Amino acid sequence: MSTITGKQPQETDTTTSASMTLEQQIGQLFMVGFHGPAVTPEITELIQQHHVGGVVLFSRNIRSAEQVFALTSELQALARAANHPYPLLISIDQENGMVQRLGDAVTAFPGNMALGAVGDEAVTAEVAEATGRELKALGITMNLAPDADVNNNPANPVVGTRSFGANAQEVARHTAAAVRGYRAASIVSSIKHFPGHGDTATDSHLGVPVLPFTLERLQSLEFVPFVGGIAAGADTVMIAHVALPQLMDGAATPATLSPAIIRGLLREQLGYEGVIISDCLEMEAVSETVGTPQGSVLTLQAGTDIALVSHEYTRQKESLAAVRAAVQSGALPAEAIAQAAARVLRLKQQRLSWETLPTEAGLREIGNAAHQQLRDQVYARSTTLIRQEGSILPLHLDETTRILVLAQLPPSMTLAIDLAYPHESLVESIRRRHTNTHDLLLRGAADAVDNERLREEIEQSNLIIMATINAHTDPAQVTLMQRLLASGKRVIGLAICNPYDLAAFPQLRTYLATYEYTKPALESAVRVLFGEAQPQGKLPVTIPGITPMAL
Repeated sequence: MSTITGKQPQETDTTTSASMTLEQQIGQLFMVGFHGPAVTPEITELIQQHHVGGVVLFSRNIRSAEQVFALTSELQALARAANHPYPLLISIDQENGMVQRLGDAVTAFPGNMALGAVGDEAVTAEVAEATGRELKALGITMNLAPDADVNNNPANPVVGTRSFGANAQEVARHTAAAVRGYRAASIVSSIKHFPGHGDTATDSHLGVPVLPFTLERLQSLEFVPFVGGIAAGADTVMIAHVALPQLMDGAATPATLSPAIIRGLLREQLGYEGVIISDCLEMEAVSETVGTPQGSVLTLQAGTDIALVSHEYTRQKESLAAVRAAVQSGALPAEAIAQAAARVLRLKQQRLSWETLPTEAGLREIGNAAHQQLRDQVYARSTTLIRQEGSILPLHLDETTRILVLAQLPPSMTLAIDLAYPHESLVESIRRRHTNTHDLLLRGAADAVDNERLREEIEQSNLIIMATINAHTDPAQVTLMQRLLASGKRVIGLAICNPYDLAAFPQLRTYLATYEYTKPALESAVRVLFGEAQPQGKLPVTIPGITPMAL
């Protein structure tokens, strides 16, 4: 593979790094999280006494835009008072779509697969820039996005709609566009999850996924979006907890802990010179194997620059101590720590400044009219009609037609997603257009009471709209859909997460995909159902055994 130089900076901020103590250097190599919407004694200690240079926010830290701005301002004030040379990297997973930690605090933009369905790189860049501008207004300096995985495995439990699609070249184009958009907004980006998490069937929150592929296969598929993102100027690359046994003599070591992957592939073969960050070292792929503290040592030994320890203060303290002990024992070279700190400081020097932190006036950027218009336009272009056999759509119903809106929640979702399915929002959107609308939401396996009510609802209804949530991996939803189809009633399937569900019940004649169950995505789909808008999206993945409709 040829070396990719992209827009990577060549100089290193060795002067600042060299002037630091070992403890200060180590602190710059950690990004940590904390609990609650306010600064805690624990995060204060980590920033001021342990010199931690990065903070990651989650939904648990978010209440409102004003609260987030106050929180980030206080965190930066703590760092400045402790004489940090540059501001903190304050990061968040605001991928949009199904992974959006900020909730109602910001504009809800479409996620990657919805953007893949739109298929316009300029739109992807525009959404990234608008997202970045709102993050910057909140005082968030880094987005752990975009996801550069190629989701070519329908059974993937953790990526799915977080990916732009199944075509590596298309994913590369959208990844590069997103990187450019975040840079235009002055937000540090992170392409993830190298070397690729799309063709896996294990959630790395719960185990170690395996990519059983040759280097040639990886170069032709998994690496392609990362090459594109690096060439576009990606600020950081996140390493995944995935194993590549064919590249590691059969070993099942996660890539986060592997010098062969980090130094050999990412640094040497792809020519990446920027900051490398680990995926969270509290995920079970690491925490339940080598343990988070030792994982922190091993990932830095392997060539990572930032160890991400997202949740527990005890593990964070133990990880800092483990790295310090490893340096003191010689197991982790002090030179490696200095080089990693230099990369982090170089990034901060180039992208952050104490003089340009946001002011409260910037909050006017959030939810402005231009961003809302962009959101609505992009969602309108993303809704995809994958199948229509017959003339059921658009719906033209008389008032006696009884609609049943039905969903059955799956037993679990990946831990990366903490967005609740807004069933009432979908029901109310339909009811505004047709008052004779009823609903049923089943939570888990249906019991005798649920089954009796379901029987009555099916019998009384003329049209059933079933929202499916990754039904292709949930036998209970498949059984429910088959029961609906066997009833002889008109049925519309609405895939509101991964679009692969049709493969599990191919006899369904009408099937739309929204790629996410955000409120704007559901509203866009309802507009299509009632003929207020035309479906414009193009399916960006392959559904086994299904040929999508032509636009």
